[in-house]
Amino acid sequence: MSYVNEVFRGAVAIAQAFGVTLKALLSSPLTVEYPEQPAAVYPRFRARHELRRYENGLERCIGCMLCEAACPTGAIHVEAAENDPEHPTSPGERYAKVYDVNLMRCVFCGDCETACPVEAVVLGHDFELAVYNRAGLLLQKEQLLNPKAPNVVVRAE
Repeated sequence: MSYVNEVFRGAVAIAQAFGVTLKALLSSPLTVEYPEQPAAVYPRFRARHELRRYENGLERCIGCMLCEAACPTGAIHVEAAENDPEHPTSPGERYAKVYDVNLMRCVFCGDCETACPVEAVVLGHDFELAVYNRAGLLLQKEQLLNPKAPNVVVRAE
């Protein structure tokens, strides 16, 4: 009788394994064909830095350098300059003459975004950071002011 019990238990285990296989076979695939279909990211996902502008075209950054001070890895470098009263770059007395972000050092913690009093720097949703040389990971002010639109869909949390 024990031999028959073992055979029966083995047949049940094989049937359960086939059930798992058939369930996986009949379900829809989990992968996303990325370049054709946008990738889904969460709203709080942090990727490439962006510098924002006001609606009138002025830069939000006032050159206070709080983002540079808040960065734990020293990935941000800001040099401030005095604003020209006739042709202002930003609404304050100063503006960021130089704003560089070194993505090789950045850990995407978001401390720069939190420290900014005018919400000038934000971490966007563009996660395509692959480049062919190291110089491509050093983002300058013009690249940060004109970010490309990411191929993502923001999903609900």
